[in-house]
Amino acid sequence: MLKKKNLIFLGPPGAGKGTLSEPLMAAEKLAHISTGDILRAEIAAGTELGKSAKAIMDKGQLVPDQIVADMVAARIRQDDCADGFILDGFPRTVAQAELLAESSAKCGRSIDAVVLFNVPREILIQRLTARLICRQCKASFNKIFAKPAVEGVCDHCGGELYQRSDDSLETAQNRLKVYDEQTSPLIDYYTKKGILFPIDASLPKDQGYAALVGVLNA
Repeated sequence: MLKKKNLIFLGPPGAGKGTLSEPLMAAEKLAHISTGDILRAEIAAGTELGKSAKAIMDKGQLVPDQIVADMVAARIRQDDCADGFILDGFPRTVAQAELLAESSAKCGRSIDAVVLFNVPREILIQRLTARLICRQCKASFNKIFAKPAVEGVCDHCGGELYQRSDDSLETAQNRLKVYDEQTSPLIDYYTKKGILFPIDASLPKDQGYAALVGVLNA
C-alpha cells in the first residue's frame, strides 16, 4: 500500500503522465480519473450535473469550473476510489484547484500528493510529434518514449497504429504554450501547500516509474 494514494499528476503534454499511471494502477488499486470520462459518464447517466453540462456544451460553451469540480467530487466519493485515485487533467488552473480542495475535503478524500512530471522542453516536443494512436482501441504509444512491442501494431488489441495529422510541431508548441499560461501556476500553488513532489519524467519508463513509486512512499 502506498503512503500517498490520493494523487494529482501534474505536467505538460508529453510528460508521460498516462504512460507511468498504467503500471502504477496495475500494481495498486487506484482509480484513474479524467474529466473527459466523468463528463461523458454523467451525461450518459442523465444526472442533474450531466444535464447541466450537456446544455452548456450543446451551446458550444465550456463547462464551468464549479460543475466540473462537483463532478470530480462525486467521482472520488465512489467505492473504487477508496484505496486511492489518480487525477489526470484536473485541475488545470488555480481556481479549479481551490474548488477541488473544498470538495475533496468535504468527502474526506483530500489530495495526498501532487506529482510534477519534469521534462525538458526539447524532449516534450520530440514526444508530442512522435505519438502513435491505435485505430481500434485508441491506445496511445510513442515512437521515442513508449514504443509498441511490434512496430505499427497495438500491444493491447493488435490494431493498426497511425500518427494523427494534428500531431505537428505547431500544435505541440501551442499545447505547451497553453500549459505554461494556464496550468504551470499550479506548481507554485501546490509547492506552498507542501504536497508537490517532482520527478524526472525524461528518464526511461522503468526508471521513471521507480522515481514515481519512490516519492509516493517517501
